[in-house]
Amino acid sequence: MQSDKEDLRKRIIQEMTVDYSKVLEENLDLAKQFVRLTKEGDVEILVKEKVTGQERIVLYLIGKLYAKEAGLASLDEVGNQELIENLGMPQGSLLPWLKSLRDESKIKQVKRERHTYHTIPMSLVGKTLKSIEKKIRKAT
Repeated sequence: MQSDKEDLRKRIIQEMTVDYSKVLEENLDLAKQFVRLTKEGDVEILVKEKVTGQERIVLYLIGKLYAKEAGLASLDEVGNQELIENLGMPQGSLLPWLKSLRDESKIKQVKRERHTYHTIPMSLVGKTLKSIEKKIRKAT
């Protein structure tokens, strides 16, 4: 009986667990075409003029995942104020874009105490980067 449980446990770990650092590693070359990280863990968008406001938000969130993985940031979640300051977006534009991204399940909202943060699901990183790459390539 114990052996059966242990075998099931091993199978679940082998077949169902996801190593998210692999997702970031697999998409690193693509991500570095669009974002850069500062030593302080801030994210710089390299293609601001070529993407929409919503795409800038998701690129920033992807950059934040890389910053956390690199140990440059303690969190991969981003608050509204950080987005406003680092993307240069007015709050009146930012909030509707965030709502739209949430409604389309492109980002997740995380609430802690009175603060709201945003993150992008790891499962969408590759798909999002490829979509932006395709759009930019088509435009040039």
